Amino acid sequence: MLYPEVPNTFWSFKHALKFVRKRAALPPLGLLTVAAMLPEAWEKRLIDLNVGEVGEADLGWADLVFVSGMIAQRESARVLIERCRAAGKTVVAGGPLFTSEHGEFGEVDHFVLNEAELTLPGFLRDFEAGQAKRVYTTTELPELGDTPVPLWGLADLRRYGSMSLQYSRGCPFDCEFCDVTAKFGHRSRTKSASQVIAELDALAAAGWRGSVFFVDDNFIGNKRKLREELLPALIEWQRVHHRRFTFYTEASINLADDEALTRQMVTAGFDAVFIGIETPEEAGLAECNKRQNRGRDMLEDIKRLQRAGLEVQGGIHRRV
Repeated sequence: MLYPEVPNTFWSFKHALKFVRKRAALPPLGLLTVAAMLPEAWEKRLIDLNVGEVGEADLGWADLVFVSGMIAQRESARVLIERCRAAGKTVVAGGPLFTSEHGEFGEVDHFVLNEAELTLPGFLRDFEAGQAKRVYTTTELPELGDTPVPLWGLADLRRYGSMSLQYSRGCPFDCEFCDVTAKFGHRSRTKSASQVIAELDALAAAGWRGSVFFVDDNFIGNKRKLREELLPALIEWQRVHHRRFTFYTEASINLADDEALTRQMVTAGFDAVFIGIETPEEAGLAECNKRQNRGRDMLEDIKRLQRAGLEVQGGIHRRV
């Protein structure tokens, strides 16, 4: 399982990480989850090029190479795939980069696209039979009840600034510049509270103590389940484990309308939220269909979230 290097952008946090003596902000959650979906009998290794290097001996050991990444990792992924091909390895690729641009990677042997819960089983079945196709894709969106706990034992947790956990996929909004709904739909599909607790238990068992990033594109996409199921379970887990973790996440600005939910999140251990604001200009918001931000006093929204106990991350960029 190979994860390409993240370029020096805002999201790499390359320079800030030096202050906390970490090599990368977050582990490759997608690959670690896919690893848990592979046959148990397969020997598995993970090399994240953001925290280590892949040597010739590593490539020599592997029978099969899985590569995943985001669009920002395009060039690093291309170089990595060329190395694997030069070493004579069979390359399987999936994840956001390849779901969007698989036509640009002629060197890849097999693409397992979209959500692995649906497309990976077909590839594994065909691969074992010696009949694997080049592309596995689907337009369906799976429920997340069978999504396994990531194989944290493959990662060196000491190298990372934070851990990551996915509770939901999908977003009820339709911002013009965002491809989340194109990939994951408008309905917020969630894991059960017991699944999330199992992932927290696994992180605790692996020795992690620190922050955990809920990587959902909009954590409050399903407020009812969040309020009634997940947050009560997190509050109880934190009580039993003496508040072992702090949490942070991403959410739409309308979180500020629900003070009770915000305070419930803080009680569960959330201390920060990343808010997408982009611009305070009404014309710009209308143009990009960011309706949830229109007609709001967003500075007052931020103050309300801060008063509830959440640090607010994100920026306001004026339309030019």
